[in-house]
Amino acid sequence: MSDERVSIIMRSYNEAWALKATLHAIQAQDYSNWELIVIDSGSTDGSQELIRAANPAHFIQITPQEYVPGRVMNHGMRLAASEICIFINADATPQGTNWLRPLVEALQSKQVGACFGRQIPRPDCLAVFACDYERSFGPRRESAKWDHFFSMVSSGLRKDVWQQRGFREDLQYAEDDEYTRWCKAAGHEVRYVPESVAMHSHNYTSEQSYKRACGDARAIGKAWRGSPRRFNWLRTVALGCLRDLSRDARFCLRHARLHEMGHAMRIRWQQRQGKLAGFRQGWREASQTLR
Repeated sequence: MSDERVSIIMRSYNEAWALKATLHAIQAQDYSNWELIVIDSGSTDGSQELIRAANPAHFIQITPQEYVPGRVMNHGMRLAASEICIFINADATPQGTNWLRPLVEALQSKQVGACFGRQIPRPDCLAVFACDYERSFGPRRESAKWDHFFSMVSSGLRKDVWQQRGFREDLQYAEDDEYTRWCKAAGHEVRYVPESVAMHSHNYTSEQSYKRACGDARAIGKAWRGSPRRFNWLRTVALGCLRDLSRDARFCLRHARLHEMGHAMRIRWQQRQGKLAGFRQGWREASQTLR
């Protein structure tokens, strides 16, 4: 039997340095029956020329100010001609020719509402971030024991599930986490597909790390149903930072990268402060809405 057609939805913004390899890797997949949908947020680095050369079925251009993650992904899903939709970021490069097929096969089960593949860091990834990738996607990944984990970077959705309830468009961060939590609550499986591998990582600055952690935690705070006391300075910042640095130290020791621990300390401190500040902001916003 021939492979059914699937839709690949890509988000792009000034990532020409990786986009050429990403597009080439998609075109080299052994699963060849797909359409490409690209939503670009006003790239000025040559990305748009690379995208046009790939001849996508849809090429949507928006301004950076118009970018809202949930809105962009909902737009891509509406454009998709297929019931199986695969997401890939422009700077996430599929590894090998078997990136696409495992994601598609996972979504062919009607019990699965969403799936996500494995990510490996780029060779220049700093230790503090490489440690997080190992915890999230490694062979003995800790994320399997967390209450929930998902990454939209290299992933897939069933359109019939999405049609029941799309992404929230009032979140600037963690919209994929919120959506897939809803998927599970609605009885759909969210499956990890380690056979599908993409290379992707970022070396965030301290300021970027704070902003990212703050944004993610703000989204958590908006949706939080437990006691807000669980997020406090001692538990979230002080003890959380110590736990993070303990993991970082073990990672750096295994990989002969102990010289990067000073940098890890600065990043973890910013992340933990951002997490507390973001949660409190989200909790306040949610509380005001309920009044």
